[in-house]
Amino acid sequence: MDKSTAAAAQQRVAGYRRRFDSRFEAYFDSLAQSLDTPPLSRFTPRCLELLRDLSLRGGKRLRVALLYEAARLVTDEQVPGLEEAALSIELLQTHGLVHDDIIDDSPVRRGGPSTYYAYRREFPGDEGTALGLAVLAGDLASFLSMHVLLGADAPAERKQAMLEVQLRAGAETVAGQIADLERDFQPLPSEDLLHTVCEYKTTRYSILAPLRLGLLAAGEDLAGHDERLRRYATPAGISGQMRDDYLDLFGDEDVIGKSPGSDIRSGRRSYAVRAVLAAATPAERGLLESALGDPGCTAGTIDRIRRIAREHGVDDALRAAMLRHAEEAAGEASGWRAHWREEAVAFFEGLPLWAVRRAH
Repeated sequence: MDKSTAAAAQQRVAGYRRRFDSRFEAYFDSLAQSLDTPPLSRFTPRCLELLRDLSLRGGKRLRVALLYEAARLVTDEQVPGLEEAALSIELLQTHGLVHDDIIDDSPVRRGGPSTYYAYRREFPGDEGTALGLAVLAGDLASFLSMHVLLGADAPAERKQAMLEVQLRAGAETVAGQIADLERDFQPLPSEDLLHTVCEYKTTRYSILAPLRLGLLAAGEDLAGHDERLRRYATPAGISGQMRDDYLDLFGDEDVIGKSPGSDIRSGRRSYAVRAVLAAATPAERGLLESALGDPGCTAGTIDRIRRIAREHGVDDALRAAMLRHAEEAAGEASGWRAHWREEAVAFFEGLPLWAVRRAH
């Protein structure tokens, strides 16, 4: 991927983000009138406020870019229903973030307080109420994600197909979250298990669902294309998850929006953590095992683990692995030219490689 192609992909992603963020803000503004909430409730408006804050605070909006570019595989004309599909995708993402932060006991998300910890500060000494409200906030985002598709300006059959994609993606993501927790009970989970968790927890709703939604909105029949979409989404998803795991251990706090080492503090045996465990000496492994799941693990301990990882070449190995999977995805996309429009195919071909290079 040459620099000009990378720059074009980056500009397109940035453009989608700017336009979508403006629309997302307008969506939350409209909820005050369109959502029938209890008139005497103080907690409900606060819940919506926290969901709005988390949703608008940040995020790369790569799912939105994938959605719009998937439609552009078929046509360069305006496609009805894409706007609502984009809202649905990002509301489902908000749902996932709220619940992930509860499960991981994470205080920070996107450079600000997680929804769970915002409630904990508002209800000191009453963690049951804070937990309940955070769970309900995540649930509400999930239901809103599905509801917004019903208002899409698209034929009824097309809306039904898009809703089925999102419902399926949501259910499979929850199944992936369950497997994610199961993974952390294994001292050294296999790479195949990590790939499976990644597919269900991330790939299917972050890559495959936006691709399906964009093509459906553009009137494409998925039956003849779904396998090639999967062959692209799987390595692209693995590469992206490896990048996120890499950044969690080796990244800069100002870039990733949270303190490095959050996976270690929450006890997550991620791609990066597994690689360190596999490469470390028994004594080094003991240090990492003692830090896993310790929310009070110090920055100094994380620095020591990071040094151990670098001494064993874990950082280089992870970068090489994520690049290998990105190249596999790019190679798959290159074969799409026989079916779809060149300009959009080039975007999908270049995106995995551009995303990996952002981690260097």
